[in-house]
Amino acid sequence: MTVATRKIFVTTALPYANGAFHIGHIMEYIQADIWVRFQRMRGHSVHFVCADDAHGAPIMIAADKVGKTPQEFVAEIAAGRRPYLDGFAIAFDHWHSTDSPENVELSQGIYLALRAAGLIDVREIEQFYDPVKGMFLPDRYIQGECPVCAAPDQYGDSCESCGAVYGATELRNPRSALSGATPELRRSEHYFFRLSDPRCVAYLQDWTRQSDRRGVPRLQPEVFAKAQEWLGGPEGGKLADWDISRDAPYFGIEIPDAPGKYFYVWLDAPIGYLASLKAYCTGAGLDFDALVADPELEQYHFIGKDIIYFHVLFWPAMLHFAGRKTPERVNVHGFINVSGEKMSKSRGTGISPLRYLELGLDPDWLRYYLAAKLNNKVEDVDFNPDDFVARVNSDVVGKLVNIASRCAGFLTRRFDGVLGNADDDALAAFARSWAGADALADLYERRDSGKVVREVMQYADAVNQYIDASKPWEIAKDAARGDELQTVCTTAMTGFRDLVLLLAPIIPGLAQRALAQIGQTDTRWDAIGLPLPAGHRIMAYQHLSARVDPKQVDALFEAPASAVTATATPAAVKPAAAAALSSVAAPAPPEPGSEAISIDDFATLDLRVARVTGAEAVEGSKKLIRLTLDVGALGARTVFSGIRSAYAPEQLVGRHVVLVANLAPRTMKFGVSEGMVLSAGWDDPAQGSGIHLLEPDDGAAPGMKVR
Repeated sequence: MTVATRKIFVTTALPYANGAFHIGHIMEYIQADIWVRFQRMRGHSVHFVCADDAHGAPIMIAADKVGKTPQEFVAEIAAGRRPYLDGFAIAFDHWHSTDSPENVELSQGIYLALRAAGLIDVREIEQFYDPVKGMFLPDRYIQGECPVCAAPDQYGDSCESCGAVYGATELRNPRSALSGATPELRRSEHYFFRLSDPRCVAYLQDWTRQSDRRGVPRLQPEVFAKAQEWLGGPEGGKLADWDISRDAPYFGIEIPDAPGKYFYVWLDAPIGYLASLKAYCTGAGLDFDALVADPELEQYHFIGKDIIYFHVLFWPAMLHFAGRKTPERVNVHGFINVSGEKMSKSRGTGISPLRYLELGLDPDWLRYYLAAKLNNKVEDVDFNPDDFVARVNSDVVGKLVNIASRCAGFLTRRFDGVLGNADDDALAAFARSWAGADALADLYERRDSGKVVREVMQYADAVNQYIDASKPWEIAKDAARGDELQTVCTTAMTGFRDLVLLLAPIIPGLAQRALAQIGQTDTRWDAIGLPLPAGHRIMAYQHLSARVDPKQVDALFEAPASAVTATATPAAVKPAAAAALSSVAAPAPPEPGSEAISIDDFATLDLRVARVTGAEAVEGSKKLIRLTLDVGALGARTVFSGIRSAYAPEQLVGRHVVLVANLAPRTMKFGVSEGMVLSAGWDDPAQGSGIHLLEPDDGAAPGMKVR
C-alpha cells in the first residue's frame, strides 16, 4: 500500500562525553536505527542525528585531573565514537557536539525567548563554595555526615545508608570531595525557568495527554502515569521551578547579559538535538529554519527511562514557550540486564560493545536479538547468553538463511541461476501464515519489533515447511522433473526475498548480502509480495551467516588478557549470571628486566579509591578478610582479601584503600569477590616480609580514579 511521504526528525539521547559507549547506548541506537531504516524503506524523508553532551562540571573536573582542557578531553572521547556506530551499522546522518557554535546560538536564542515570555526569574540562593578550588560545588561533590542517621561520607543530596533525601547545606561536617577543604556557604544569584507557572502547567497537562498525528499517544502509558504524578494530576500544582544556571568556573554556554553565569548542562543538552540538525542542514544544503518551522515535520526522540523528567516536562515546555515545534512522540525504553542482573562492567555483568566486535561476533546477531526482545513498553531487556546463542542459531541461521542455502544452489547448478514460475498456491499459503506487510508496517511504526520478529518467523516456518514437503533434493535426482525443481526453488526463493526485506531494518548487513545474491535492486517496503519474475537470474549462493559459537559468547564476559595480571591464569567459565573468574590475591610484580607494557595496557585498569565500611574474618579461612567497600558512584563492593596475617578486621574499618574496580568477579565458596585491593610486599623473604596496604593521601574520596 502506497503511503504519503512524511518528513521526520529523529534523535537518540545525547551520551555524556566522559567515556566510551556502553551496551545501553548501543541498544538505544539500534532501536532508533531500526525505526529509521523502516521509515526510509517506506519512502519517507528522515533526518537522524545525535551529538555528544559535552558540558558540565563533571567533564570540567575530569579534564582538569588529567591536565587537559575540557575541549581536548571531549575531543578525545568523540574521536572514539565511529568504530561503535559503524560496527553496529547505526546510520546517523550527522553526529555533533553541544560545545558548538550552533548550540550556543540556539540555546541563547531559546533562553531569550523564554525571558521575553516572562518565564525566567533571578533569585539569590545559598550554596557551598570550595575555597581551594575557587568554585561552587555541585551536590555530588560535597560529602559529610548524614543529618538523619549520622552515617559518614554521604553525598550532598541523599544518604546511601538510610535513604534520607536532604539539601547539601544540611550535611554535618561537610567537606569538598574535590579538595577535602571545608566548604563555605555563600550566596549567589541563580536563574530559574518558571516551570510552576500556570501557563506551563496547563500546557503540559494538555501536551502529555495528546496523541500524535497518526493517533498514537505521544507518551506510553507508563510514561504518562509518571508525568501526571509529577504534574500533580489534573489539578497540577506540584511542579517546582528549574534552576538553569551555574556559576563560573563552569564548562558550558554563557547566559546572555549575565557575566560569570552559565546555562546548566540540562538546558543546553536537549537543544543539542536542534544544533546537530542545524549543522547537518548546513552541510547538506538544507534550510534549517524552514525545515523546523514546517508543520509537516514530525519530531521523535528515543530515550531511556532514567531521563523522562527532562524530556516530557522541561523540553516541551521550553520549546513551546520559545515558539518552536514540540516532539511528536517521546519513545522510552528500559535498561538492559544480563541474565536478570543489572549491567555492570566492573562486576562481570557488562557487555563491551567494542569487545563484541573485536571477538568477531556479527553485529546483525545482536541487532536481531535485541529487536526480538524490544517492544513499545518501558520494560527492561534481558541479555541471556544461552538464549542469545539459541535464538540466533535457530532463527537467523536455522530458519532464514537455511532457505537460501537449501534452494539457491539447485537454481545456479541446474538452471544457471534463472528462475522459473513460482507456485501461486504455495505463495498464497505463505501469505496466510503471517499477518501481512501492512500489519508489520504498523508494528514497526509502533516500535514493537518483538512482534515483528515473531510474525516474520511464522512466515519463515511456512517456507521451510514447504521445502520439507516438496523435497527438492529428491526431485533433483530425476532429470525429467526439472521444471518442478525450478518451480519449487523459485517459490522458496521468493519467500526468502520477502523475509529478507521484512527484516532489512533489523539485520541490514545480512539483508544487503542476501539481496545482492538475489539480484533484487528494489528495497522499498512495497516490493514485499511482488513476484520474482520468470527469467530473473540470481547469483551463485555465498555463505550469508555462520552459527554463533558459544565459546565466542563466553569470551565476551572474560576480562581481556591485558587487563588481568595474575600469577596463574584461571580457566574460563561460562557465565550463569555472566560472572567471570577473577583473582583474590595481589599479583606478583614483574621481575626486573621483564617485558614492558604500554600506557594503553595500563589504561585498561580501573583503579579507584575505596573506603572500608566493614571488615570481618572469613570463617573457614586463615588468610581471608571480607571487606565491604564504599566506591562512591560505583556503589558498594565486597572483596575477599588475603591480608589477615597482617591486619585485624577492626584495624581496617574507616581506612581508604586502592581497588582494582574492573577486575572480573570471582565466585568462591565464601561468596563473590568483586575486585582486588592493592598491597605491597617483597617476593624475596630475605628482603623482609609482611603485607602493606596502599593508602591514598588525605583528601582522596571514595570513587576517585587512581592514575
